[in-house]
Amino acid sequence: MFDIIIRGGTVVDGTGASSHVADVAISGGIIVEIADRIVGEAHEEIEAHGKLVTPGFIDIHTHYDGQVSWDTLLEPSSCHGVTTVVVGNCGVGFAPVRPGQEEWLVQLMEGVEDIPGTALHEGISWEWETFPEYLQAIDKRRYAVDIAAYVPHGAVRGYVMGERGARNEDATAEDLAEMARIVREAREAGAVGFSTSRTMGHKAKDGQPVPGTFASAEELNALADALVAGGGGIFEIAPEVLPDGGDQPTMGMTEELQWMGELALRTDLKVTYLLLQYMTMPDAWKQALDHSSKILEQGGYLRPQVAARPFGMMVGWAGYHPFSKRPTFIELSKSLSLEDLKKELAKPDVRAQILSEANEPIDHHVQFDGLGPRLSQIPHLIYAMGNGTDYEPTPEMSVKALAEADGVTTDEKAYDLLNENGGNAFLMFPTLNYVEENHDVIYEMLTHPAAINGLSDGGAHVRMICDASIPTYLLSHWARDRQRGAKLSVEEAVRLQTTATAEVLGLTDRGRVAVGQRADINVIDFENLNLMTPYTANDLPAGGRRLLQSATGYVATIVNGIITRREGVDTGQRPGRLVRA
Repeated sequence: MFDIIIRGGTVVDGTGASSHVADVAISGGIIVEIADRIVGEAHEEIEAHGKLVTPGFIDIHTHYDGQVSWDTLLEPSSCHGVTTVVVGNCGVGFAPVRPGQEEWLVQLMEGVEDIPGTALHEGISWEWETFPEYLQAIDKRRYAVDIAAYVPHGAVRGYVMGERGARNEDATAEDLAEMARIVREAREAGAVGFSTSRTMGHKAKDGQPVPGTFASAEELNALADALVAGGGGIFEIAPEVLPDGGDQPTMGMTEELQWMGELALRTDLKVTYLLLQYMTMPDAWKQALDHSSKILEQGGYLRPQVAARPFGMMVGWAGYHPFSKRPTFIELSKSLSLEDLKKELAKPDVRAQILSEANEPIDHHVQFDGLGPRLSQIPHLIYAMGNGTDYEPTPEMSVKALAEADGVTTDEKAYDLLNENGGNAFLMFPTLNYVEENHDVIYEMLTHPAAINGLSDGGAHVRMICDASIPTYLLSHWARDRQRGAKLSVEEAVRLQTTATAEVLGLTDRGRVAVGQRADINVIDFENLNLMTPYTANDLPAGGRRLLQSATGYVATIVNGIITRREGVDTGQRPGRLVRA
């Protein structure tokens, strides 16, 4: 008797091959048979006629490093068909850590990834010092998804160099030797690779650049060699991507691409870096992809991670918005719950008062304190999202265009848009990947043979984005709903987040619906696969607030042969485990 038989579904196997109708049988966490009709019984059968049967999605770019301590469900990723996640990206994480350094690592993560420090303090168990001990702490628990981890440069630097590392001072020979030992030890213990950040956009809560931002070629090469010595793997980079030339503290784009390519060729590591379209450098992504292609042709592995939708922020009453520094809003938000605040903001007299006020002075010591007032200055870059799920709005949907059409000020229009849906509406500020106000560039990046799908940032920027829903968006928008340009086939949309991402991680046991593969599977009602409107929840430790976004259409998600979600609802099963390289 089989454990599970999925009957009559349309199998999209993850390789990009044409879909076909078949039964799929599972036993002992493994796919054991695929056939037109499987004869036999199972403890459970899933009726899948007219539904897609896909591999579980593999998300290579998340920041659940702290959340793994308190949350075995790992939402929002687990409600979007994701069955494997990778933590430790962008050079930030919580191991290794010396006793007394915990606060510093929390502030580092809070600054870079905008995760409330109070939640991290209350939720993290800190039952480790070394990176192998951190992996052991994960390994003791069971989750709704599998978890793999990078060893992060920032934590390694801080552990070895203390304040000197935090201040980005040059590493000594002794420092390099100890950091190399730690990286090798981490890889031997099962880390899938090493991550670092080179971007000035990544700063700790105190405004200091992430440790490793200015690391020398000698330091980076030493750590790459340590990774090789420990067994190889992935070298993940958040690059700076600055224009060439000029007075700048880090490399220009050409030099940066060159050293990444040289690293890939010299070490045979899988080098992957983040790639987005910048307003100030709208065509730079082409240079990056061209260079990556050349390195791949030479036998090196250099692939950019690209995102399936614009990267930016959700603008709403619960997070950052143009009125956050108005005196009346500040006073009301101090004393009222979020729901009561929304009711108050809907009153005409309160609206008039807030709109009449000037902003309070910005406190530059408070993270993102000046973001709200800045939003008032760029109404042409902020868009209404309709039902809250339109990530490709037209220029006519900008706050500026809507205000002009209604004959009101942009502040008035923004205020009224935020008050829609009982104050639960969101506006979208796409800071990256939306220069042309459409998804054409994203399509070119997604379909480029050198690129890989990533950048969901699951678990990060919780007050301004919910891009952990990208796996659902990649399938629903790109393979079905897009109206303003080219689409992807269902087969390609699935491949991009299954076999393609499994290949990056070197995982041969998952990413395909095939006999002998792990039974990580989604059964999807494709016609009814939809993102829901984002919403605010105060469900982090210490009552921390975050944005969440759920989906409809997931009939079942199966991890290691166990059903973890039925019709989008958590079953309470936790078959997920640590994945060691």
